[in-house]
Amino acid sequence: MESKVDFASLSLFPATRAQVEESWCRTWPQWGGTLSLTEYLAREVEMESMDHAKDGKFITWVLAPRDDPTTLNFMCSCETFKRSGLVAYPSSSTSEPNSVHEVTCYAIASVFTPPSKRGRGYASHMMSLLHWVIASRVNLPKFPEAWGAPPEQVAEASEGLFSCLYSDVGEDFYRSAGPGGKEGGWETQGAVSTIWDVGAEEGDDNEWTWLTQEQLNGLWDRDAGRIKKELEKMLTSDTSYEVERPAAFVTCLPTNGVCGFHISRSTDIPGLISKIRQAARRSGIGKVEVWKLGEGLRGIAERTGGQTGIRNEHLPQMMWYGPGTMGNIEWAYNEK
Repeated sequence: MESKVDFASLSLFPATRAQVEESWCRTWPQWGGTLSLTEYLAREVEMESMDHAKDGKFITWVLAPRDDPTTLNFMCSCETFKRSGLVAYPSSSTSEPNSVHEVTCYAIASVFTPPSKRGRGYASHMMSLLHWVIASRVNLPKFPEAWGAPPEQVAEASEGLFSCLYSDVGEDFYRSAGPGGKEGGWETQGAVSTIWDVGAEEGDDNEWTWLTQEQLNGLWDRDAGRIKKELEKMLTSDTSYEVERPAAFVTCLPTNGVCGFHISRSTDIPGLISKIRQAARRSGIGKVEVWKLGEGLRGIAERTGGQTGIRNEHLPQMMWYGPGTMGNIEWAYNEK
């Protein structure tokens, strides 16, 4: 085990190509599954060229010594994906639409510390520093003197109005990694899942058309337009909200290769669920899980065998960098 390094001597840097590849080699034993190291590295390279990551949207970050930022012996790493999102500010008049604006936001993934460097607070410190490179600094607190100088911002990042991640280490770790240290970090919203057992029934494909990934692109574009229109009409208060009276609604958009969710407004939801389960059976998948299914669809889900409950893994957590506090922000369309 290595001795702990003083936080003031460390900072957050965009990874060099060698550091990116080193981060993949570190994560392969835990996240590689059945892939060989060669296959795992090839998959990561391929993913870099996809729409959701290319053109500077994807950055690997490393926590490293200030006097040796390119070292392969960095403390820990994480990844960010720059995304387009929407923020809707409620109208003061019920006769006027909400004010909706397109904004920059970030998805965070692959937070990893190698076993030899764990237990020293490196990952938590990295996440606290991450706010300072992806967010608009206007509403951030004073940078702690004990941490030295703030990390340098880079052209491909910064100016994010909010960021989100999915935690597999509980709520407290990311919530405690605020931009000023303890607390004030990412807050959990809407950790709700609806799960169906796939079963053995096999339906036919009458009146249904299976789409390719390329054919789905038009649906994501249509969804983005629909989301914007719905945000304009979003009620200022509703029992389904996580926040009693939101000061703003925020959401990431599914376009530009993200395709993370598809808002279905089909009039034949039971039939759609049946086709999803059919596709799962054909792929050898035993369960179908939907995150944050709309309350209006949960009764239909129950009648088709779906069970809805709070989950304790893959927790959706969000950080707001705009005016006000996270406690007044509603994460809309937090679905998958």
